[in-house]
Amino acid sequence: MDHRVPLLLVAFLLAVGGPAAPLASPSASPRPAMDILVKGSQLPTHAARGTVYIEALKGREYEIRLRNPYPVRVAVALSVDGLNTIDARHTTAAEARKWVIEPYGTITISGWQTSMAHARRFEFTTEERSYGAWLGKTDDLGVISAVFFRERAPAQLVPVAQDRAQPSEAPAPTGRSDAKAVPAGEARARSAAVDEYAATGIGRRTDHAVRQVRLDLESSPAATISLRYEFRAQLVLLGVLPDEAAPLDRRERARGFDTFCPEPKR
Repeated sequence: MDHRVPLLLVAFLLAVGGPAAPLASPSASPRPAMDILVKGSQLPTHAARGTVYIEALKGREYEIRLRNPYPVRVAVALSVDGLNTIDARHTTAAEARKWVIEPYGTITISGWQTSMAHARRFEFTTEERSYGAWLGKTDDLGVISAVFFRERAPAQLVPVAQDRAQPSEAPAPTGRSDAKAVPAGEARARSAAVDEYAATGIGRRTDHAVRQVRLDLESSPAATISLRYEFRAQLVLLGVLPDEAAPLDRRERARGFDTFCPEPKR
């Protein structure tokens, strides 16, 4: 007898994104993919130190795009800062509530799911203003992880009588910082930036209707994707990005001629 079946029936109570996302071509991606989007544009990744990094843009909202390359549905345990994006719990991937993606499909998760109808947007902020700090869970700030499980049997819909009670929401962060680069000549500002570490806050409310289903999933994950995110100052310290403000780097870009001598403005 397989004693894991009762546990699977409880653990795999899944949330499905409301509006259907457009399906991708089966040949578009041979493996599951996770992209981080800001205003619809994918942030570039930087492989270094055995890790894949992205640059966090302070004060900007972001979304997580998940892609399923398989001919069956997948369930994805998605965590930000170590917190499940559906219920903010810290569990194993197998026990986590998951997002469901249709075969060869793509979904975009824009925030923390706070009810059956709404979410609160992800936004890059500091550790002090993060959702994890509000919840008192700060051990895993700065990481986004997705674990993909393939479906083993057809799904069966589970009726939902009413919206589940949700814990009180965190207050929306105030005094957001803009995402402008710190001028190279302002040493004090650069020093302050080095002392700030990126995390994810809980932003404005947005419509995001979901429903629940049960799926019978394979016991082992098909793929795991993790990204680390930091502000530029930390990526420079880690050697992931070059220090464009360093004097020698600036001097190496020097050139000899331009057009005419500019006149100082009065």
